[in-house]
Amino acid sequence: MRVELSRFRVKPGKSARVDEWLKMLNDNMEEVVQTLEREQMKLEVIFREIIDDEEYLHWCSVQGEAGEEVAASPFAVDQLHRQFDEECIDHDFGMRDAQPQVIMIPHRVALAMDWTNAPADAVEFQRRELIRWRPSKP
Repeated sequence: MRVELSRFRVKPGKSARVDEWLKMLNDNMEEVVQTLEREQMKLEVIFREIIDDEEYLHWCSVQGEAGEEVAASPFAVDQLHRQFDEECIDHDFGMRDAQPQVIMIPHRVALAMDWTNAPADAVEFQRRELIRWRPSKP
């Protein structure tokens, strides 16, 4: 499983658009859940916060290794997600990744998620900021 916590910076002036997008996700949860299956997403939570007057979104997820990418999705909600990403996420900031050090999960929950060895999915700590950049467009 991939256990991730990633932080994205919202572009200035896009807070109201973030409100709309998060409401759209909540209002279309049945379609959202369908796409989670395709992605092998066991859990996905979006957090939102303000740090030093800048807005950030944090994605926390647990996903199977063979999940499909959002770009391959046939679902309208995923097309809206990609449009939102282009409009509102500051890709010049990059995606900041936290490093899962301890994974604590009750056995019955791990079993329900078909997660055979959750503690093994923790990673060795790297004493540096982990920034992933979006691949350049052709």
